[in-house]
Amino acid sequence: MKWNDLESEHCSIARTVSVIGDRWTLLVLRDCFLGVRRFEEFQQRLKISRPMLADRLGKLVAVEVLKKVAYQEAPARCEYRLTAKGMDLHPIIMAIVHWGDIHMAGEGGRPLLHRHTGCGHLFDPVVVCSECAEELHAKDVTVEKGPGA
Repeated sequence: MKWNDLESEHCSIARTVSVIGDRWTLLVLRDCFLGVRRFEEFQQRLKISRPMLADRLGKLVAVEVLKKVAYQEAPARCEYRLTAKGMDLHPIIMAIVHWGDIHMAGEGGRPLLHRHTGCGHLFDPVVVCSECAEELHAKDVTVEKGPGA
């Protein structure tokens, strides 16, 4: 399987990885969820080259995860905002954050804590069944062929 062919693979993970599967894209998305919107701010936070950042932002715009929105006319300036498709990546980002908090945080502990605005409590993300709301673990799940198989 070649990297450039992932988007045409017959696998949802491969197709998703074709969009978000490199370190810079994941870090751009992390910053989007932290409220970063402007090119210069991404570049300053990530210490990424301008061409690399432009490439990653352009790809996310092309697949409609981000949209460019003008915020200034003279000179023309745009910011990048998550679309509904982009917002649907939040559980994935939260799962990666949680894994990092558990397995990679080190002695200092978690670098950021997440608070649910609805109840006010700090939380850990969990995956639950959409039907019964029971928490899911890998051993609780089986796989069957779907209509797109």
